[in-house]
Amino acid sequence: MIALQKATQIGTKQHNKRLVLRVIYDQGEISRAEIARITHLTRTTVSNVVTGLMAEGLVAELGQGPSAGGKPPTLLHVVDDARQIIGVDLANRELQGGVFDLRGQMQHHVSMPANRSDGRILLAQVYDLIEQLQALADRPLLGIGVGAPGLMNVDEGFIYDALNLNWHDLPLRDLLQTRYNLPIYLVNDSQAAALAQFLFDNPQKATSLIVIKAGQGTSAGIVLNRRLFFGSNHSGASEIGHLQVVEGGEPCVCGHFGCLETVASSRALIRWARSVATVNPTSQLNQFVGAPEEITTETLLLAFQAGDPDLNRAIVRAGRYLGTAVANLVTAFNIPLVYIAGSLSRFGDTLLDPIREEMHQRAYVRLAETTQIEISRLGQDIVMLGAASLLLMNELGVV
Repeated sequence: MIALQKATQIGTKQHNKRLVLRVIYDQGEISRAEIARITHLTRTTVSNVVTGLMAEGLVAELGQGPSAGGKPPTLLHVVDDARQIIGVDLANRELQGGVFDLRGQMQHHVSMPANRSDGRILLAQVYDLIEQLQALADRPLLGIGVGAPGLMNVDEGFIYDALNLNWHDLPLRDLLQTRYNLPIYLVNDSQAAALAQFLFDNPQKATSLIVIKAGQGTSAGIVLNRRLFFGSNHSGASEIGHLQVVEGGEPCVCGHFGCLETVASSRALIRWARSVATVNPTSQLNQFVGAPEEITTETLLLAFQAGDPDLNRAIVRAGRYLGTAVANLVTAFNIPLVYIAGSLSRFGDTLLDPIREEMHQRAYVRLAETTQIEISRLGQDIVMLGAASLLLMNELGVV
């Protein structure tokens, strides 16, 4: 009985601490009395919690606020750089990571080429990336968040299959926790993108949204009623890239043919562009590289900006396939807000218009009419930001 009471007291204190910290975080500047009013905690409880948060360096007094007739209140705020967070994105052609403060502002950035042909070498590169970021951090680290492609169990931090990384049955969270002795959180890269979109660029305050991340691979992150949707056993709800959309199409890394990733990903566009540049030496694509095998997503962007008509048609074709996937998601979930992220999103309306057109042609009419599809404004940092947000959510409870 005594042990149970003690556990209950500890749980209550932890709850109160998170509640008070979240109110201060949300309000920006607030007095102790106002915290008590919002949380319905006693002023003594609020004062005790604030004293503890100040001792940890998470909260500081800002100065006096306007008086309501009596003594001016002392305002509190969260110290944004009291802790730092490492957010890592493993889903692109390059590995990249950032050091973030408690407001999601990136302080440092590191990227490096990825060896995707050997999973063991790639894991060593991930260690190298994280250790470079650790060396750049100049505040205590709250933990490490990782956005990775593939099928995984987020509760266990276990990657079943990350085909684009050559990882199978990899206990990534345990490996990182053992090596760095820090809290580690792992999600699919599109789920990280969806979390970042929901928390940091959600002007409509939508409670549900979808982020289609089309880059090296193609996947969908879903926020449903304010929570990330993971699917059965906390995995598998993002892998739309392995839906077959082309009968008898190109082989996919998953072993099937004609998957969405084979026609609507940066890897698919690069493969197409290299083929075109090889067959047609006068192609605009050859103006930006010494040889077709040197074509990258950056080459595609340069050719797109130069107005390459063949590339425009290829982008439109990719957009139509993505529109088919969006139509299926909209019809299944009735979520009226869809964002496009990843490297293909840099093609803007050339990609977006056919997505919208195809969605309207294929989705249930009433649902299509109420669905907005936009390009995410969070750019190439979206997965890193979402991965870092996992620590804000799970360790501090402020988001």
